[in-house]
Amino acid sequence: MDSTGGLLYVDDLHVGYTCEDQRQEFKVPEETCIPVGRYQVVLRNEGGMNVRYTERFSFHRGMLHLLRVPDFSWVYFHVGNDDDDTSGCILVGLDGSRSTKGEYTVGRSVIAYTDLYKLIYAAIKSGEEVWVEVA
Repeated sequence: MDSTGGLLYVDDLHVGYTCEDQRQEFKVPEETCIPVGRYQVVLRNEGGMNVRYTERFSFHRGMLHLLRVPDFSWVYFHVGNDDDDTSGCILVGLDGSRSTKGEYTVGRSVIAYTDLYKLIYAAIKSGEEVWVEVA
C-alpha cells in the first residue's frame, strides 16, 4: 500500500479527511508519511509552492507549515487527491475513500483546504498557537 488515510479534526469537530504517503520504518524521501507526533503550524512565505498558492488562491498569505517534523523539511497541508500529490505533506479533503487495492484518496480537496486554511490563518493572526497531532 502506497498511502495512509486519516481523519481531520479541528477542536474535536470532524471537518474532513487526510491522505499521506505510506507508513514505513525508515524514511524514503517523498514516499513516507510524517511520523506520529504533535507539530506546530505556522505560515511560511518563502518557496515555490507559496508562489503557486499565492497565484492560485486570493486568500493565501503563506503555506500552512508544520514545524520540526523529524527527518522532514517543508511539510505542509495542501490540496491533492492521492499519494502521488503529497511528497511527504498532508493532503486534505471533505471526502475520504479507499480503493479496492487499499489506496486512500481524498475528494473535494480545494474546498477542504480553503476552509482549513481560513480557520488556521484566523487563529494565527489572532495570536493563537496552532498545533496538529498526527496519530
